[in-house]
Amino acid sequence: MTATPAEHPLAPSWLRVPEDPAALESPVFTSQYARDASGCVTVDSVPVTEIARRHGSPSYVVSERTFRARARGFREAFEAALHPLGVQSAVYYASKALLTTAVARWAADEGLNIDTASGGELAVALAAGIPGERIALHGNNKSAEEIAAALDAGVGRIVVDSLAEIDLVAGLARDRGTRAPVMIRVTPGVHASTHEFIATAHEDQKFGLSLNAEDGDSPALQAVAACLGASDALELRGLHCHIGSQIFAAEGFGQAAERVLALRETVAERWGVSLPELDLGGGHGVAYTAADTPRDVADIAGDLASLLSSALRDSRLPVPHLSFEPGRFIAGPSGCTVYTVGTVKTVTVSPGVRRRYVSVDGGMSDNARPVLYDANYTAVLGSRVSQEPPVLSRVVGKHCESGDVVVKDVYLPGDVHAGDLLVVPVTGAYCWSLASNYNWLARPGIVAVAPDGSTREIVRRESVTDLLARDTGI
Repeated sequence: MTATPAEHPLAPSWLRVPEDPAALESPVFTSQYARDASGCVTVDSVPVTEIARRHGSPSYVVSERTFRARARGFREAFEAALHPLGVQSAVYYASKALLTTAVARWAADEGLNIDTASGGELAVALAAGIPGERIALHGNNKSAEEIAAALDAGVGRIVVDSLAEIDLVAGLARDRGTRAPVMIRVTPGVHASTHEFIATAHEDQKFGLSLNAEDGDSPALQAVAACLGASDALELRGLHCHIGSQIFAAEGFGQAAERVLALRETVAERWGVSLPELDLGGGHGVAYTAADTPRDVADIAGDLASLLSSALRDSRLPVPHLSFEPGRFIAGPSGCTVYTVGTVKTVTVSPGVRRRYVSVDGGMSDNARPVLYDANYTAVLGSRVSQEPPVLSRVVGKHCESGDVVVKDVYLPGDVHAGDLLVVPVTGAYCWSLASNYNWLARPGIVAVAPDGSTREIVRRESVTDLLARDTGI
C-alpha cells in the first residue's frame, strides 16, 4: 500500500505536509506575493498567468519594490546601529547575485554602491551610469585589462587578492601617473556553517591572504608591507574579509570582525599607520524553504554594533569606516521563476513507495544551484488553487541529466497537470547569473514588476537567432 503523504518515507525530516497547499507562507514568500480572487499567484498584484502570457515561460520575475525595500532596509539598519558609535558605514551591493543596468540603478538610487567581480560586471555598472567612485572591483585573478579598466573608470576601490596582484596594480597605476585605491582581502580562518563551495574564509581555498604565519610574517602582513612600500602608486585604504554565503549563525561574522580589527592594531603598532576602512563582506542567509531561519537585518546590525562597541572602546586608533556587501540578502527574495508544467509521471521507488516527477520547461540551465550546491527550493501551483490532497513531488527540468532537479522535495496538489504554472520563489540571486545554454536552451528573460504594477523585460528572452549568432559555421 502506498504511504500517505504524512508518513512518506522519501520526504526529508524538515518537510511538512501543508495544511493548505495554496498557502504562501513567510518568510519564503515575502509581501510581494498574494493570490487573487481566481486563486492565481500575483507578484505585486500582477497575476503570474498574465506575466507568462505577456513575456513567455519560463521567466525570471523580480519585484522592483521588494528589491529597493531590502536594499534600503539593509543600509538603514546598519546606519542606525553603527552611527551611535561614531561609525560611518556604506553598503556595496554584491552584483554577482543579480546584475543588470536596471538593478544597478535601483541599488544606487537606494544609497548603495556597487561591488563587481569582473570586467564584465564593471562594464554593466558603468553602462548603468554608476559613477566610478561608487564601484569596487573584486576577484582572485584579475587580468591587466580588468585592472586597467577599473583605474581608467576611477573606481573607489580595488580589492587586491595576492602579492603578485599588488605588483600588477601598482605597475598599471604608475603607467597612468595615478595612485590606485586598494583594500587587502584577508582570510580570517573562520569556518562558516555553509556549503563548502561558498565558504570563503577557511585557509584551503583560493581567496585572500591568510592571517596565519609559518616563517616570518603572515601573507596578510606581507601584503600590507608591499602596499605601503608602493605608496607612490597605491593608496592603502584598509582591510577586507568575507566568510562565505548563505550563513545563518552570527558567530562567524563576529569572529571575523575581531580578527580583522586585531590585524588593524598590528599594522598600527608596526608601521604607525591607522588603516581608515574595514569591509566585513556579506553572506547573510535567506529562507529558501521552511527549514531555513534567516536573521532580521536589525538583529544582524545590532549584534555587530555590540561587538564593535567594546573593541573600539579598547582601541587607541580612530574609528574605522565600515562597509558591507549584501547580494543574496537583497536580490534573492526579490525574485521568483515562473515555469509551465509539461510531463507528469509517477515512478515506483520501492514496493509501495512512489515519487511523482513534475517536469517544467526550464531546469538546470536557469537554476544551477541545486546541482552545484545541493540547494533546496520550494514551489507552489501558481495558476490556480486545487482541492486535491497534496502529493510528495519532485520538480525537474527538461535537460538530458538525471540531476536536473529544480525542487527536490515539495508537496503539490495531486491534480497538477500539463499547462499549469508553477512558481518557485527566492530565485532572484545566483539563478540568472549562473544561467547557461545547456542543451541549447535559450535563457529566460528577466521581467521586472514596477511599483505601479506595470511589467517590462529588463533583460530580454533569448531566441534561437541569439543561440546561432556566434556559430561561425553558419
